Formats: sequence, structure tokens, C-alpha cells
Amino acid sequence: AQGSLAVVPASLLVNWQRELARFAPELKVAVYYGKGRTLTEADVTLTSYETVVRDQTKLAANPFSLLILDEAHGLKNAATKRAVAIRGLRTASILALSGTPVENRLEDLRALFDLILPGYLGDATAFKKLWRVPIELNRDAETARRLRQITAPFLLRRLKTDPSIAPDLPPKTVTDEYAVLTVSQSALYRTVLEELVPGPEVFSEPRARQAVLLKLLTALKQICNHPRAYDQTSPLKADLSGKALLLLDILRNVLEAREKVLVFSQYVGTLEILQSLIETEIGEPCLVLHGALNQAQRNLAVDTFQNDPARKIFLISLKAGGVGLNLTAASRVVHYDLWYNPAVENQASDRAFRIGQNRPVFVHRLISTGTFEEKIDAMIKSKKELVDLSVAAGESWLTDLNASDLFNLFHPETVHPPAKKA
Repeated sequence: AQGSLAVVPASLLVNWQRELARFAPELKVAVYYGKGRTLTEADVTLTSYETVVRDQTKLAANPFSLLILDEAHGLKNAATKRAVAIRGLRTASILALSGTPVENRLEDLRALFDLILPGYLGDATAFKKLWRVPIELNRDAETARRLRQITAPFLLRRLKTDPSIAPDLPPKTVTDEYAVLTVSQSALYRTVLEELVPGPEVFSEPRARQAVLLKLLTALKQICNHPRAYDQTSPLKADLSGKALLLLDILRNVLEAREKVLVFSQYVGTLEILQSLIETEIGEPCLVLHGALNQAQRNLAVDTFQNDPARKIFLISLKAGGVGLNLTAASRVVHYDLWYNPAVENQASDRAFRIGQNRPVFVHRLISTGTFEEKIDAMIKSKKELVDLSVAAGESWLTDLNASDLFNLFHPETVHPPAKKA
């Protein structure tokens, strides 16, 4: 058998090369990726998931001593081409790496185990009856403890906050920062809410519930970010958004302290608005990373932020830059809008809070007060006592609420417009 095969997201290939060169310079590393790729003898061969799908027959003909799967939570759906191709590889051992083994539901964990130890946790139907219903629905702590017990021998969990793992890592402080909707934001919020949710009946049809909820979450999040993010026509002014004004205050403090900062948003359109507002209001240029950038552009943005003292603000799309990157030049992280998935949020924060960081990290979570954002955040925090392998942690848990609870979550009577200045 050849050495190890590490399969990683294409955007992280360069990062893996650099980390291997830094921590294991004695290993011979080869990259099997791109045009003209050939398999050569090496201690570690790096490739991407897309390459494994394209070359699965060729790769399956070469047994490896160890298969490493980075960001393995992306393989939880066994029916995808990517998961099928991975299962076809020949290897003596498999190591699945994930910061979020339970991203949405406990089924995610079973699916990962089925990849490395087929059948160990049973099929999806048996697992749901034995584990998911007692833990996710009944919040049974004893069942959660037993599940941790039977999975523990195959899980190597390492927390950076454990002194034995990273004794020199400075602390991380997470702060909720509350923004008040402006008068125009509040009016738009109410109008859209009343239009999309006239009553609880819009959530009554189970098959339509998810689509209605997604549309509603997207619209209201965008309005809370900035009216222009929703309607594309509102003026590009900071004083139209409570969050934008709050962010600018935070950034001024960061710059005054000569620190660097990461600003995350789900929406590329929001990042574009923020870039314009920051450069206009503060006069500070921003680096931006999102899914439309090619690999060379991503690498340049990351290297510039890490190494150029003059570039202090990095605006990042949560999906494109929320995992895998080392951005330890930053000691501040701002979540401009929240994903309502603590695992995803923590992964993004950990671009700065990771081994190699030598300063305390401060994380700012921006929440629009008096809106659904505040309510959902409170609901998530109430579930945290079982979050380690026991409670659904993704936005999909919202679809499990009944129609009345969903209506109350968004009900316009709970949204209070800000007091007008005298």
C-alpha cells in the first residue's frame, strides 16, 4: 500500500501543504490535483473531493495505508457522488476530521460512523428509534450519556481550551452586541412580516413550511443587516441600519487599538454593502473573500491579511471562509448576522482562535433587539445543556416547531420600533 491519502476541500489544499511543511517537514508530500495530475510515491498525497469523484476508478486501484477525510461532515449524505466515491477507495484505516460531527441532527453522527465503521450504529431507522427520539425530542440525558459512551472509543475530541492541548493559547471572549432597528428598518420589517406571515396558517402545511420559513428568515435577516440588502434600492447609508452603525463603532475601536478583525456574513450582497460603508465612513480598505473568487485570489487575500500590517479588515462569506483557514493575524471576530447553528458559528470564530494565536480573541455577535433574531438566539441558548451530541444544532430545527410557535416567533406585535428622538 502507498502512504496516506488526505482528501480535503480544494480551497484548503494550499493550507494543508503549508501546515505539513511547518509541522512535519520530514514527510514527502505530493499533490494530486489539476490538469496533468499523476500519482507519485509519497508519504502523504493531497487531493480534493472533486478529484476523487472524477478519478475514483484510478484511485481505487491504489490502496493506501491511511485515508484522511478533512471536513468529513460534508459526507453525511451517503447517496451523493462524493460519498459513494470515497467509499470505493481502498484503505487500511480511515480518519475522519470534523469540527462539527453533529451539524444539524444526530443522524449526521450516525452517517459519519457508517463511513468509518459501517453498521456500528445501525441503519437510519433503528438509530432514530433507539437514539434520536429519546435525545432530540425527549431530551433524555441518560440516553445521551450512553450514546457518548459507545462512541467515545472511536472519537478523539480535542478542545483548544484544554490546557494540555494548547497551554499557551490565550482566552476567547464572546459578547452579544445588540443593535436597535432604525425607523426605516422597523417599518420595512413590519411590512414584510405582515405580508409573508398574515397568520399561523402559513405554517400549517408541513410540506410548504420549510420553503416559507427559508424565505422569511432570508428576508428578515437581510432587513436587519441593512434595508438595501433586501430591496437593492435603499440608499447606501450607514444610518439606515442599526447593525451597520454598531459595526462601524466596533471597527473604529479595533483600528484605534491597532488590531485586525474578521467580519462574517452569510450574504455576499451584505459584504458588498459593508465594504462600501466602511471605506466611505472610516476610510479603511477591506479585503473580501467569497465563493466567486478562484483559488489564487483566495490565497492572495489570506496572505495579504496575515502579512500586511496595513490591511486590518477582512470581510468573509460564512460559507466560503468559515472553515479550514488560518487567520491568526486577527484578534477580533464579528458575526454580522447569525447562522443559528452554534457549530458553524464556532468554526468561523476559530479562524482566529486557533493554535498559533498569541493574543486574546474577542468575538462580537450582532443581534437586532426586539426582532426574531433575539428570540431565536434565546431559544438556542436554552438548548445548550445537551448540545454535545444530543441536540439539533442547525437552522433546520426551526421546522420542527408547530405552526403556533413559529407564528409567535415572528409575530409583529413582539417587534418594537425604536423611540423617536425628541
